[in-house]
Amino acid sequence: MSMHRAGAAPVPEETARVAHAAFPRGNARIALRDTVGPVYDDACFAPLFARRGRPAEAPWRLALVTVMQFAEGLSDRQAAEAVRARIDWKYALGLELTDPGFDFSVLSEFRARLIAGSAEHLLLERLLAVCREHGWLQARGRQRTDSTHVLGALRVLNRQERVAETLRAALNALAAEAPDWLRSIAPPEWHERYDRRIEDYRLPRGREARLAYAATVGADGERLLEALTAPNAPEHLAQLPAVDLLRRVWRAEFTVVEGQLQLGDPKALPAAADQIETPYEPDARYATKRELHWVGYKVHVTETCDDDCPHLLTHVATTVAPASDIHQLAAIHAGLAQGELLPAQHLVAAAYVRAQNLVEAREY
Repeated sequence: MSMHRAGAAPVPEETARVAHAAFPRGNARIALRDTVGPVYDDACFAPLFARRGRPAEAPWRLALVTVMQFAEGLSDRQAAEAVRARIDWKYALGLELTDPGFDFSVLSEFRARLIAGSAEHLLLERLLAVCREHGWLQARGRQRTDSTHVLGALRVLNRQERVAETLRAALNALAAEAPDWLRSIAPPEWHERYDRRIEDYRLPRGREARLAYAATVGADGERLLEALTAPNAPEHLAQLPAVDLLRRVWRAEFTVVEGQLQLGDPKALPAAADQIETPYEPDARYATKRELHWVGYKVHVTETCDDDCPHLLTHVATTVAPASDIHQLAAIHAGLAQGELLPAQHLVAAAYVRAQNLVEAREY
């Protein structure tokens, strides 16, 4: 898709008339447009799009929709419906009342472009630049940082499910990359064993039966890994992420007992910071914080807290869930320094405090 640069559209007269009649006291979306304007412009996102091809939906609108849908907790379908049906959204986006909007899939495609182009930071940076222009973001003000949990978008798996689903994910990746090769080395029983998602209620009942099932899965995975190192195997297959993950999980989960692969002692499993919980979200980890237990990530949020200005997010960092807060402060300060957003006074939760951090903070 291509992008044809254009300035942000002004609010059409009819849209403005109806919006102000429907919301005589205004609302958050109308106030956003009236106070800071469209926020984004297409030039920010030009490197993410080709110069030729089918015209893309205006990136500045997609960026603003992304922010507004996050603020309201809307799904892509709900956000696309809001663009199509809500007067206040049409006002913020500078759309005619009759504008039909766009298909909801455009939003996920836009986010994928941001991530692929390492440009996801633009959404926050541009918003902060606008706030600085309006005097809402003071240099060397006061800020605070704390962390919270983020759940992974995953189904929690038990140990047998995890190893079998890891093998299934690798087989699916190989089937997409080299179907003829996989067909030549896979025995017929693999189709029945790994064709459907591995779920607990489908697994054998009883401890011994489950251990035997796990041993079978271990042998199947080992057979696949050996086939990938054979001279006739395409070299690039061994480097597929799903295959590398299979190799790592097998190394962590299985041990050889009397010449056969078996699940190892649970006490010998990797630490929570290193243990893979699911092959479909390999960075998600199990963590605990006081009475809270979760599988996912940890996010460190920094915001301004000056009494005479709005409270604005200035930095967001995501880590693996078990990562200690105490090791994150240097990276947070470096990120704030890069954006010229360092505070004069930085308030942090007790988990971030240690002598080294206090000393290093004085260097900024």
